[in-house]
Amino acid sequence: MSPRRSELKDSGREVALFQRRALVGFLIIVVCLGVLAARFVHLQVVRHDEFVTRADQNRIKLRPIPPARGLIFDRNGVLLADNTAAFRLEATPEQIKNVDAMLERLREVVPLTDEDIKRYKEQRKGRRGFNSIPLRFRLSEDEVAKFAVNRWRFPGVEVVPYLTRTYPRGAEFGHVVGYVARIDEADLRDLDVTRYAGTTHIGKTGIERYYEKLLHGEPGYERVEINADGRALRVLDSTPPKPGKNLYLSIDARLQEATEAIFEGKPGSAVAIDPRNGEVLAMVSVPSFDPNLFVNGISHVDYRALVTSPLRPLLHRALVGTYKPGSTMKPFMGVAGLEQGLRRLDDTVLSVGEFHIPGQSRGYRDWRRGGHGRVDLVESLAQSVNTYFYSLALDMGIDRMSSYLAKFGFGARSGIDLAGEGSGILPSKEWKRAMYNKPWFPGETVIAGIGQGYWVVTPVQLANATAILAARGRHYPIHLLRATQSGFSAPVEPMPVAPSGPSFIVNMTNWDRVRDGMVAVVAGPTGTAARAFADAPYVAAGKTGTAQRFSRTGNEVDTHGLDAAQRHQALFIAFAPVDEPKLALALVMEYGASGSLDAAPLGRKILDAWLAPPPSAVPVPGAAVLRMPPNAVPAQAAEPAR
Repeated sequence: MSPRRSELKDSGREVALFQRRALVGFLIIVVCLGVLAARFVHLQVVRHDEFVTRADQNRIKLRPIPPARGLIFDRNGVLLADNTAAFRLEATPEQIKNVDAMLERLREVVPLTDEDIKRYKEQRKGRRGFNSIPLRFRLSEDEVAKFAVNRWRFPGVEVVPYLTRTYPRGAEFGHVVGYVARIDEADLRDLDVTRYAGTTHIGKTGIERYYEKLLHGEPGYERVEINADGRALRVLDSTPPKPGKNLYLSIDARLQEATEAIFEGKPGSAVAIDPRNGEVLAMVSVPSFDPNLFVNGISHVDYRALVTSPLRPLLHRALVGTYKPGSTMKPFMGVAGLEQGLRRLDDTVLSVGEFHIPGQSRGYRDWRRGGHGRVDLVESLAQSVNTYFYSLALDMGIDRMSSYLAKFGFGARSGIDLAGEGSGILPSKEWKRAMYNKPWFPGETVIAGIGQGYWVVTPVQLANATAILAARGRHYPIHLLRATQSGFSAPVEPMPVAPSGPSFIVNMTNWDRVRDGMVAVVAGPTGTAARAFADAPYVAAGKTGTAQRFSRTGNEVDTHGLDAAQRHQALFIAFAPVDEPKLALALVMEYGASGSLDAAPLGRKILDAWLAPPPSAVPVPGAAVLRMPPNAVPAQAAEPAR
């Protein structure tokens, strides 16, 4: 065979080789299609629900709808915290070519502060351009009208309606109701992000803070279809939010206003409690502040004015103010002495103007030069005789004194439903050793017997103790929340009154004697508050107190001629009517000559406002009023203001 013939192709062999290769290729294609089909089935059938959800997440966005905050009312339905319609100015960045130029032009139409502009620019960071950002809150009607005329000049800027928190009674309830403000970074660390989705404000102080969970409600949601850029196209469906609960406080707005008015702007505090159930009827701290300033962001100028004021309007004096109780401690000391068997009902002491601890030359003075003569417990309370209580304190000892007076709530928080309450100081040997690492001296016991020395009380603590005394040693936990309501169509649900424990006063004859002494204070011929309570249409039991701001080295008593900063603190406690007390009161004036001259007359006015109001006394005209449904609260708690 020639080489040329060997080079001829074998057609049959080539055909067989092609067929084999074609078969292999076909099989590979079939396998690939099978794998593809299996993958398709896995994705479209097995994981169908997962990928449909993912697709919807890309196409549909859940947009939260914040709930309406619950309203706050006084015991008679006077509105204290409301949600009102307002207007704010918003700007959409992507529709504005030159933001700085637009803002400058806009300031000529709607007043914008440097703070407004700074806040707007900070909020632009990290936000998509099509999301509108607030520029200015609470536009006035004139500002809305002026912008409407010039709206064509500002594409991308709109006036938007919204609900904002307002406080119709302003500073009168600034400390009790508190205020809401914008959620900050500190709040975010503790918030349930889901529950607060879409919410911009949260309770910061007072009732607004303490009952935040009740007031806030539950958010709703809108299912919104969006495009690839995240822009909303249409609303598919929505779940409405659940508004917060309305709260009815035990405070009486009329009594609150009367109590605040008597101070005439002078620094001080007063707390009134119903001793039958622990309801707080009035809680005043003067001076106060307007909570409306904080809702949409307080200006630096306003905030600086508040924090630099020498009168400290932001200080809640009733809750955290610290004062020497002075002679208001004497009724409690009287109960302690009788109950512990250290004094009998008819025991007397001789007041000669000074009391001396045996073996010591130092004298502890009575307020009257030359003393009060021989007096028993009733007359010692009526005239506020120090010698009786100097002697009693020395016999009792500081630890027995502290142990018994703790039963009245001294040295501990009252547990009132407000955050940040102070605990005061109930002195003892152990307390002094822990605080100063020093021993206790007898002279410190003597002055503790008249509420001086290390003693420190808060007005709410002193009022709580007075309520316990008025209730004959029974203690009802004091509180501000009286009832709740889940929407105006729902019934008002009264809060249950916590039952008191048994009285810790064993012999009620001892209580009667202390009560008689307190009645003599306001109605006896020698009573320190008799002048203030002359012709009162009810019988009250009270006690004046004067806490010294400085050590007295001479014989001066009247300090009206001194600078205000040098005057004493004037105090007064009382409960009335004496047979069936309906109000227990503690009042503190930061500057005053004495409890009898300055505090007692104010206490009389507060008791008159509750127990003997003029026939025309009604909730303040012009105040928003919503009456509670009849029979909504227990009969005892529902007693009308008198």
